[in-house]
Amino acid sequence: MATVKVFDMAGNAVSETELSDAVFGIEPNVSVMHAVVVNYLANQRQGTQSTLTRTEVSGGGRKPWRQKGTGNARQGSTRAPQWRHGGVAIGPKPRDYRYTLNKKVRRLAMKSALSTKVQEGKLIVLDTLTMDEFKTKTIVAMLNALNVEKKALIVTAQAEPKVYKSAANIPGVKTATVGTLNVYDILNGGTFIVPKNAVAKIEEVYA
Repeated sequence: MATVKVFDMAGNAVSETELSDAVFGIEPNVSVMHAVVVNYLANQRQGTQSTLTRTEVSGGGRKPWRQKGTGNARQGSTRAPQWRHGGVAIGPKPRDYRYTLNKKVRRLAMKSALSTKVQEGKLIVLDTLTMDEFKTKTIVAMLNALNVEKKALIVTAQAEPKVYKSAANIPGVKTATVGTLNVYDILNGGTFIVPKNAVAKIEEVYA
């Protein structure tokens, strides 16, 4: 089992803890992580884009000129795709981009993402993460004490409104619970900050 230091919110190392090899110590599967990230991004698409075909564009009811004898190419409507203000020939229409991956693939990708953070040294375990008031300065001070730069993902065991709202307006900082955790946020979130009780819950779910 991998052993990591446990820090308090002031950035001091207070103890050590062991991480489960079944969750945080596997060999990361890059192809599976890629597949799950692509799936996640596809599922976020609204699919509301839409263009008008020649039958949906207003106008164009009269034939612009007679069929033969003018020297021009035959035309049936001024709303055909080759005309200005005409319809779009093969444009996008509303559609659902969602698709699913099987559970084993999703679980392997999650373990791979968590193991990647451990291997990169970007996983920070906190003793506790509690706040008595809504205070952005408290989260900023914690991040500075932990030497976290740029992006960070703060994960809690259960909903912590004071933590979430205090971190909401810090650029590059995202928050999540163990239940809403996903591979994309882990890989894209920079430093992975998680209290001990959330680590236990992650291991309980994915071990």
